[in-house]
Amino acid sequence: MELHYTVAAQTDVGIAKHINQDSLTVKVANTPYGETAIAVICDGMGGLEQGEIASAVVVRAYEQWFLKELPLALGESDGSLNPAWLEERWNRLANDCNVRILDYSRGRKTTMGTTLTVLLLFDGFFYISHVGDCRVYQMTDFDNQLHLLTTDQTYVAREVALGHMTPEQAKNDARKNVLLQCIGTVAHVEPDFASGQYQTGDSYLLCSDGFRHELSEREMYDYCHLALRDVEWRVDYRQENSRLMNGQLKYLIEQNKSRMEKDNISAILLKVMDM
Repeated sequence: MELHYTVAAQTDVGIAKHINQDSLTVKVANTPYGETAIAVICDGMGGLEQGEIASAVVVRAYEQWFLKELPLALGESDGSLNPAWLEERWNRLANDCNVRILDYSRGRKTTMGTTLTVLLLFDGFFYISHVGDCRVYQMTDFDNQLHLLTTDQTYVAREVALGHMTPEQAKNDARKNVLLQCIGTVAHVEPDFASGQYQTGDSYLLCSDGFRHELSEREMYDYCHLALRDVEWRVDYRQENSRLMNGQLKYLIEQNKSRMEKDNISAILLKVMDM
């Protein structure tokens, strides 16, 4: 069964900031072994200078890896991906970006940084590399709920995991936006890596923290997956269906703004189909 992907992406500066420090990209490419898709979302540090530069540098690096290096790697491996190789390569790429941003910052006597969340879909498997607090959710038709595939690299998330804080306490803690690491502010970055399987009909949502603060998981699932369940997912309808997906993301962004979300707001939506 040959898998295909329909994608959408939206970003908004929000109601309080003058600069959108989020950067994102989503690409679908043909290979001799079928279609593959990549989505990258980076949240430049809101309290640091020139976060939009840091996030754009990282997004560009992973976009170029997808367009130039991945096709060569697939050709050399007869169309299969080794997760260990991919994790090592992505870790090296993240640290290359880290050095570039650190050098840039030092040369200008400033500070800048960015989170990183990247999702690759290929041949029934997803691969994720993650630094910071953007998120990847998987949505299926089987249990009518979001499945969070990433772990927030924040102080409060660590405290909840250790049993030192409840989720409700974490939500209201003044340190909820304190990151444990981000690209451009530490000597060495250690991204989380995850992989798993997917099938036709599944959807994936990548979002910055500004997209999810004022939305419930129920709302995200209903508008990003359930409301689109009866759409006819065909390759020749891909452009029209992408417009529908973008409309859903725009609606949720406006909901965030109406609820006084102060951060930049960004999201990427991908749908897996086999027609």
